[in-house]
Amino acid sequence: MSVPVTIAVTDHAVERFRQRVAARTGDLDTKGEITGRVARAWAAGRITETPPDGGDAPRGSVFVADLVDRDVLFVCRHDRPRGELVVITLWERERLGDPRVGRQYTDALRPRRRRTSDG
Repeated sequence: MSVPVTIAVTDHAVERFRQRVAARTGDLDTKGEITGRVARAWAAGRITETPPDGGDAPRGSVFVADLVDRDVLFVCRHDRPRGELVVITLWERERLGDPRVGRQYTDALRPRRRRTSDG
C-alpha cells in the first residue's frame, strides 16, 4: 500500500486528458476525474519511477498507471517530504493515431478571448 498523498493537477494535464482520453463523468472540469483516477491508482500501488519506453525523466518524477484505461500513464512530480503529488501531463503507451476526442470538441471548451477595438 502506498503512502497517502495530496494530489494537484496542472492545466496542461487537463488539456492533454481532454485531447487524448475523454472524460467518463461528463463534467466540464476534468480535474476532479483526473484526481480520482490518480488517487485510486496510487492507492492500488500502480506506481513506477521508470519512464515509459526507457526515456529520461527529471528526479522526483513518478508514473501512475490508470486503472480505467491501462494505456494511460499520469506523469507526476512527487514531493515526498510534503506528501504532495502534482500531475504534470499524461502519456499513452502503445497507442498510435489520432486523439480519441476530436479537436473541435476540445477547442470548444477553451475560454474565448474578447476582442477589443483600438479605435
